[in-house]
Amino acid sequence: MSLDRWVGRVALVTGASAGVGAALAKRFAQLGLKVVGCARNIDKIKTLGDELQKSKASGSVHAIKCDVTQEKEILSMFKEIKEKYGGVDVCVNNAGLMHAASILDGKTADWKNMFDVNVLGLSICTREAVKSMRERNVDDGHIIHLNSVSGHSVDPVSALHVYNSTKFAVTALTEGLRQELLEIKSHIRVTSISPGLIKTEFAPRALGQEAADGLYAAIPWLEADDIADAVVYALQAPPHVQVHDIIIHPIEKVS
Repeated sequence: MSLDRWVGRVALVTGASAGVGAALAKRFAQLGLKVVGCARNIDKIKTLGDELQKSKASGSVHAIKCDVTQEKEILSMFKEIKEKYGGVDVCVNNAGLMHAASILDGKTADWKNMFDVNVLGLSICTREAVKSMRERNVDDGHIIHLNSVSGHSVDPVSALHVYNSTKFAVTALTEGLRQELLEIKSHIRVTSISPGLIKTEFAPRALGQEAADGLYAAIPWLEADDIADAVVYALQAPPHVQVHDIIIHPIEKVS
């Protein structure tokens, strides 16, 4: 398996300012891809791009400001990518968030925010990425969804149940996209990456630093680079191979 055929091609990574998104943007650029990283705050993405340029990475990282809860901003981003870089060959739907908001007591605004980012933003980016590929007759493109183990089983924690439902949606959208691509006889591939707990900014933002520290002390966790490894594995598979779903647990996970 090799990434040679991806060298010089364009990869969009949403939520690229931190955590898994930043790790992916860096890894892709080091492997020779032209990365477009988007986020609401792009300062960190710009800094990463400057650092990679100084280190003479074979690829590059470019920042575009985009809030994936706003369709107009997503459409504007894809227009800019088309004008500056030609279009998208790889789309990594990494942007995601969690609020501790149960079904019985959660705030509607928190529910809506999770669905807007985790489901609708992902779906709009997917639609526009596939459109970009098909307009240019790119038949070997790749859509990658950053899912979660929470998209495969319901956590016994009430505060996570609505978040669970957004990730179950990602699982369904992955298979639905595969079927729709098959119907139109496209060889664009789709992969869902479903990690367990990762030590990034995600948990502190969702739960608060103290609760996140307690979680990391109690449960084995993964690193952002572990997830980047899995994405690269799926991407470098031969064109006739679709790595459909990868579930990643720490080796010491109990249940």
